[in-house]
Amino acid sequence: MIPSDIIRPRSIVRLSAANKTALFRALAKKAAEQVALPEAAILDALTRREALGSTGVGGGLAMPHAPVEGLAEPFGLLARLEKPVAYEAIDGAPVDLVCLVLTPVNGGKGRLDALACIAKRLRPAEIRERIRNAAGGEDIYALLLEES
Repeated sequence: MIPSDIIRPRSIVRLSAANKTALFRALAKKAAEQVALPEAAILDALTRREALGSTGVGGGLAMPHAPVEGLAEPFGLLARLEKPVAYEAIDGAPVDLVCLVLTPVNGGKGRLDALACIAKRLRPAEIRERIRNAAGGEDIYALLLEES
């Protein structure tokens, strides 16, 4: 599995949110539009997962993820935020890049594979910086396709 199996060009977006709660609402709305599932179900799944512990992985990156009832295959959405938001990340830094990963409820190993492939690609600080500075979604998608 590679990041482009999960994130498509149309699921690379710019978002604005005042706080983490508003960010989750915006993510759920964007995801719902693309996977044709109820926004409320996605928001509920994200909120329940986040209650277990922050998905802010550090370096300005968050990777909220959750299994969602009715989802047939893993779905990813990569968002650049207009302004960083407080996120309770492991390093305490605010977040300006968010990679949402939704998986089928019975995703099993596929869920871990989806998260691992995205995390591996976004781990290097250089890649995150290139995403921040990219002109648009197509450029970001090209970065996801590059060999790591």
